[in-house]
Amino acid sequence: MARKRFDDSNCSVARALNQVGDWWSLLIVLHAMYGTRRFVDFQQELGIAKNILCDRLARLVENGVLKKVDVGEHGSRFEYRLTEKGRDLFPVVIALRQWGDKWNPAPDEAPLDLRDRDTGQPIQTVQVQNAEGKPITVRDVFVSGEPMLGSKKDPA
Repeated sequence: MARKRFDDSNCSVARALNQVGDWWSLLIVLHAMYGTRRFVDFQQELGIAKNILCDRLARLVENGVLKKVDVGEHGSRFEYRLTEKGRDLFPVVIALRQWGDKWNPAPDEAPLDLRDRDTGQPIQTVQVQNAEGKPITVRDVFVSGEPMLGSKKDPA
């Protein structure tokens, strides 16, 4: 059975999941953020089958999340690098990491200690903020013209 596509959906979350929504794709993006560039390194670090990795890399390149760069060392060698679109996934990946550390922590390991490179300070928890910079939750928002989960009419 073919996977359903959401290219024409009105929901931006569904359209985004079309491009990076399977776990291998997001893990590839995460490792690209860590500096992984070459096919063999992605394969080794992720323990992913070659055919699946090839498919996910091609899809991420096709969707403009990664770019494939010929580095020309020892014949034809390629690296996969994040595009601006891919780098814009940084807060999404950090939010997922923080959510996972809170709700599904590794049983025998402490969470990764992510720190600001310039200051050495720990990074803050990703939060949604209103126009004044105050943290808000799902109960504080609505879709313009429509009640949303968490609105006064439909408490989450």
